Amino acid sequence: MSHEWSRAGLIALLTVVCFGIAPVSAADQTSEGERSTGSPIMLMPSEVKWGPCPPAVPPGALCSVIEGDLTAADKLFAFRLKMPDNYRIPPHFHPADEHLVVLSGVFNMGMGDTFDTNAGHAMPAGSFMVMPKEQPHFAWTKGETVIQVYAIGPWGLTYVNPEDDPRKRLPSE
Repeated sequence: MSHEWSRAGLIALLTVVCFGIAPVSAADQTSEGERSTGSPIMLMPSEVKWGPCPPAVPPGALCSVIEGDLTAADKLFAFRLKMPDNYRIPPHFHPADEHLVVLSGVFNMGMGDTFDTNAGHAMPAGSFMVMPKEQPHFAWTKGETVIQVYAIGPWGLTYVNPEDDPRKRLPSE
């Protein structure tokens, strides 16, 4: 056991004992979207609960909110997006800066108002991207791909071409 590890372990133990602070796992959360940065979050890959994405996301992907609430104003959130091979996200933009990390697969991203696979960049696992507020961009995957997205809410997605918006194809209620 290294000296650094034992020192870090001792600090963690003293924090728990002295202050009663214990890590919060996904199992401790009351429901998706109610995660708070007021408590530690320690989430193992096997604990991620995948479900439907917001209606603005093209069909075929799965999502998991791992921190915060996508609808809360001026609050940090994080969610994961799991996409199948050859998944496409048409040109769009967001109301706030978007930070992305590729966890697995290859996430191809391009800038602009037109979907053009020749104008994209292949971003393999471990890659990091920042899309500035209102910067049109598009994406597609190679292999099953998982990304993690961070931003300040509320989250939103506006398609450059309104006809690309999957919400337009939802059955009317």
